[in-house]
Amino acid sequence: MPGVTHDDAPRLADLMPWSVAPPRIGRAWPVAPDPAALRDRWAALLSADGPHREALFEPTRARTPHSAVPQLPGQRGGTERLTRASGPCPEPVRVLHAPFDEQWLIPDHRLIDAARPELWRVADERQVFVLETPAAGVLATSCFPLLRPARVRPLYRRPGGTEPNLAPGLLDVLGARLGREVSAPDVLAWILTAVRPDLTVPLTADPALWERGVALGRRALWLMRRDGERPKLPGGRRPYVRAPLPRRPLTLRYDRAEETLHLDGGRVAPVPPEAWDFEADGVRVLEQWFAARVAEPAPGTLSAIRPAAWPQAWTSELLELITVLALLAEVREERFAWEVTAPLTASDLRTQGVLPVPDTARRPASVLDVREEGPEGQLALL
Repeated sequence: MPGVTHDDAPRLADLMPWSVAPPRIGRAWPVAPDPAALRDRWAALLSADGPHREALFEPTRARTPHSAVPQLPGQRGGTERLTRASGPCPEPVRVLHAPFDEQWLIPDHRLIDAARPELWRVADERQVFVLETPAAGVLATSCFPLLRPARVRPLYRRPGGTEPNLAPGLLDVLGARLGREVSAPDVLAWILTAVRPDLTVPLTADPALWERGVALGRRALWLMRRDGERPKLPGGRRPYVRAPLPRRPLTLRYDRAEETLHLDGGRVAPVPPEAWDFEADGVRVLEQWFAARVAEPAPGTLSAIRPAAWPQAWTSELLELITVLALLAEVREERFAWEVTAPLTASDLRTQGVLPVPDTARRPASVLDVREEGPEGQLALL
């Protein structure tokens, strides 16, 4: 946040101490923008025999069709070795594959090199995953996070929105300083507003400033999660399809003067310049999103199984993404227009006993309320 000069701001890593590396899939084909394509890929894999199935699988040192692994927590994937697996595809789940790019994943442990079971155990409708990325800054999502490289900081350490992943005592200290009750979502909203590029988070004891920052952060969170009421731009600014998209568009071009997005002969307008210029990791989000859907995979691979034509669902997602990026650009502009006063510093938190956080707060909580199936249907020993 420009203008902030408080060098003793606490670190995000101390405010939300438990973090996990993102999952590593190890092969591209279990992830796709279209869930029907994933089911077709699964069917193609299981219809292949012997060496052909192994080649289609794309084995790594961590996973082959012969690997014996436990069931993914909270999912229904099988646990028999893939060499003799049968049955329908596990129901694909929504994932965040790249900044603002929601895709789908086959949630089967046998397909994933490093699944991070501790993340799957706390993934539910109440969870919010905070993503600490080197270049895109801090993002938040309700989808299961696949972004790499990043650190994933769940808002809650247990399912059901219980035990916030916050420094013990932080909520009490903030509440006492601000003279009001402070919740975990309030702290998350403030973090999304105030976090700096060096991943420090200036805190404030000014109630009016806190309220303003939390309100702004809640709006950013709503736009990034995209799991409630769909955002809309004011009338006259809402993007529409002005000319039908071709069967499979291959090029994307933006006309700044006309505020029009061209997908070959298809046209979407109006598209605000703020949406087109919105970047993450130094790449335009809209260009990256489009490229992920039109890139030509290697022939003969499972990734080559994809929709024969551009699905209508992708057009709807594109219109929503344009809206989200335009509105987030407004939030960005507002959050850079002010600075933190009445700071609550890291030294203050140390005086109050909030910092340093105990080692236990940096480790996952024990959340095993149900048995998890191990390899070949055996009981997992955890």
